[in-house]
Amino acid sequence: MPRAARTRRDRCPGALRPWTADDGLLVRLRLVGGRLPARSLRALSAVAQEYGTGRVHVTGRANLQLRGLPGREGVLPPEVLRALEETGLLPSRTHELVRNVMVSPCTGQRAPGGGRADLRPLARDLDTMLCSAPRLAGLPGRFLFVLDDGRGDLLDRSCDLGLVALDGRTAQLRVGGNWGPVVPLEDAPAALLGFADEFLDRRGEGPAAPWHVAELPAPLAEPSEPAPGLPEPSPPLPYGTAPGGGLHTRVPDEGLDPAGTGELADRAEAAGHGELVVTPWRGVFVPGGHGPAPGESGSHPEEAQ
Repeated sequence: MPRAARTRRDRCPGALRPWTADDGLLVRLRLVGGRLPARSLRALSAVAQEYGTGRVHVTGRANLQLRGLPGREGVLPPEVLRALEETGLLPSRTHELVRNVMVSPCTGQRAPGGGRADLRPLARDLDTMLCSAPRLAGLPGRFLFVLDDGRGDLLDRSCDLGLVALDGRTAQLRVGGNWGPVVPLEDAPAALLGFADEFLDRRGEGPAAPWHVAELPAPLAEPSEPAPGLPEPSPPLPYGTAPGGGLHTRVPDEGLDPAGTGELADRAEAAGHGELVVTPWRGVFVPGGHGPAPGESGSHPEEAQ
């Protein structure tokens, strides 16, 4: 892919760098692998009701957004930023914009056609190591890691860096639009962040610097052949009751109102784990949830667009 002609730095929003919209400030909160404690969703809904439009929105990268927040010159008032931090969804002020880690939403779930490895611990390690490296806070806000647990549900997602699990011990890395080396899963976080560090070396400085690995003038790594045993791409997780248990609910374009966030949090707590997963298909998955959501009939995400 030829290098894009950049004329500005990326402006992907966060909590410390809100986007100024017609209805107020918009903030985005990154969720590593879409993981969202029910208590944090309740707390975020309360912030939205007190300071914003009252609704919680999801993004195509499995993150959350609030709209209509107050502020001056693109800066949130201290009390609003403090309320966002108290949700537990802003663990790093320095690295908030670069915690872009997408993971197969059902990883670790026992289900027909499931993944080959539970990538939740790997994603946590990647996030911890990312936030522990001061230099990596300089990655563009659109730089994306994509981790597919071997079920193929994220195989078609473009990424800057990522991996696909080949089995419970190894994965093949993705580097820009190319396949990278095969590495042990335990070594994958360090390998990915090594490539991220090299990307910073190569991209240069200033508003014309590339945002993505594929925009570099030369490949970041020597391309490899696809490893034997790579999965075929699989369709998105259907809305409704998921194979093997759990519930995938589509989030409407206008976001979740307080009743919607409360119902999802209740389901997660009733399932005994208190955790939800925001999916890349603008939905919320409740692992081990029971029963269909109102109006859901198991349609695929692309059918509901």
